[in-house]
Amino acid sequence: KVFVDTTVLVCKSYTNLLFLFPPSTSVQSELRITTIKQEPYTMSKGTQLEGFCMDLLSEVAKKVGFKYKVHLVKDGSYGRQDESGNWNGMIGEVVRGEADLAIAPLTLTAAREKVVAMTKPFMQTGVSILLRKDISEGAGFFDFLTPFTAETWVGILIAYLGTAACIFVATRLSPCEWSQPLSEQNTFSFLHSLWYTAGALTLQGAGPHPKALSGRIICCSWWLFTIVLLACYFSNLSSSKTSDSSHLMVKGFEDLANQDMIEYGCLAGSSTLAFFKNSNNPVYRRIYEHMERTKSFVTSMDEGVRRAKEGNFAFIGESVSLDLAVARHCELVRAHEVVGMRGYSIAAALGSPIIKNLSVAILQLSEAGELAYLRSKWWASSCISDKAKSLAVQPHSLRGMFLVLSLGLGLGALVAVLELTSKSRRSAAEQKKSCCTVLSEELSLRLRTSNANKVQENLEKDKEKA
Repeated sequence: KVFVDTTVLVCKSYTNLLFLFPPSTSVQSELRITTIKQEPYTMSKGTQLEGFCMDLLSEVAKKVGFKYKVHLVKDGSYGRQDESGNWNGMIGEVVRGEADLAIAPLTLTAAREKVVAMTKPFMQTGVSILLRKDISEGAGFFDFLTPFTAETWVGILIAYLGTAACIFVATRLSPCEWSQPLSEQNTFSFLHSLWYTAGALTLQGAGPHPKALSGRIICCSWWLFTIVLLACYFSNLSSSKTSDSSHLMVKGFEDLANQDMIEYGCLAGSSTLAFFKNSNNPVYRRIYEHMERTKSFVTSMDEGVRRAKEGNFAFIGESVSLDLAVARHCELVRAHEVVGMRGYSIAAALGSPIIKNLSVAILQLSEAGELAYLRSKWWASSCISDKAKSLAVQPHSLRGMFLVLSLGLGLGALVAVLELTSKSRRSAAEQKKSCCTVLSEELSLRLRTSNANKVQENLEKDKEKA
């Protein structure tokens, strides 16, 4: 008697273990898989099917250990419940037992979770907006600064102030520029040096020009720098300038709801439509009511993308699908705002013993980076070169010109010191003083601002007397 009871207990325990953790031999010899054609999840290649979902199915089958046969859903629908409570599409096939698994971009929702078992999400998505680039953004007040980054503008400002300071110092030190500090006024004050440098930056010029070799070296270096700088600025400004065909700014759902110039809609009968329909957010409710009133729904993803490309239409859909459209069509852009985050999952019949193992396999693929690899493989963009054109110029892109300017400023300052030293040596020989003493006196005389003010006052007095 005891022996029989133990056998029953063992058999029951073994049956429970098979239900929770079925080995490969407990799974059907060939599972029936239903899917739907949608790029890049499932696509036809000759007589075979390929895409993200097909690669995912292959990897999951290896880990769990089952064979499968894939067929396309008969009615071409994901799965929606009608008024009588019956489900169509892939969800309906799983519910009716016509398929064991449904693998596609199936959104994990509460309604679907009630009638089928769904795995852990293999991809996260949300709801966003797809528009044509010329209506997605408006012109800002400071768009003229976009050709350069903030770091580049700071570098240009430092170069401007440094050049003006070098011109000011060189024209005061050089005897060829200012030969008689006691009787002559220096034409290159610091304010005039700033004005002269700004004039050269705008290619307008602001005389008088330096006469000494040291000042001319500095000016030539600055002129060369400004020519390259302006060429880079205007080139990048023209490439990043957006079309002026529309001045409407659409950055998110609130902007979309507050305007009436652009029509918008989503996929009919989709989970995106259900999100707006069931939302209590007043902005989302207004969007839903507008779509219902205007009947601006599309019957397929391709139709939504086509209407967005034609302009004056914003297509609302899953952010992952919209990212694919942006990667394939360079004239489109996705809004930054993403709401209603949810996931794509594999569906199986309620109580299916394989659903647990499928979730574990998906988590293992995610942790190993396989899902990220499949995403990059099937979402590869063909618009990389176009994106690179509108990038702001980084400081390291102009480091060569900054280096040339620095060498020119340093060389000009050195020549100015050499010019003053040469004059000091001649004066020391005439006055029979040491060169260092005469050079020190010259530096003190030329760099004192009070002396310049005194010379200005003397010149004004001479003019009054005359």
